[in-house]
Amino acid sequence: MESKETYNSTVPLETENQENKSGSLKDKDIQTIIGWILRSGVAVSMFLVIIGGIVFIFRHGQSLSDYKTFKGVPDFIRSIGGILNGVITFRGQAIIQLGIILLIATPVVRVAFSAIGFLMEKDYLYMAITLIVLLIIMASMLSGYAG
Repeated sequence: MESKETYNSTVPLETENQENKSGSLKDKDIQTIIGWILRSGVAVSMFLVIIGGIVFIFRHGQSLSDYKTFKGVPDFIRSIGGILNGVITFRGQAIIQLGIILLIATPVVRVAFSAIGFLMEKDYLYMAITLIVLLIIMASMLSGYAG
């Protein structure tokens, strides 16, 4: 008796070869990059907040808090320049604030990269929708109005 052998071809189809040789990013590649952007943005912001918290506790952990008067947010962390200056001078609150800003900016960068991905795929309808969403986010952030 002859045994029946099954043969699985490992030769890729011609269309797959042509797609791989084109050198363009595919939808899966763009999704991988977007996932990497989100993961790294959250990880870096978490790292900054933890480091800032450690620096803050190291410098101010022994001081007593006075809860009778409300002091609010220090002036040096109310602007980008003040935050960057505080990070350079290794102030804990400024490092924490930078981590929070990075956490907020991460999804905005994701939307911007999605628009670039749609442009590369020549999907102009989704690119336009994504740009509108990005403009709404930017207008909301720059206007300063909440709710």
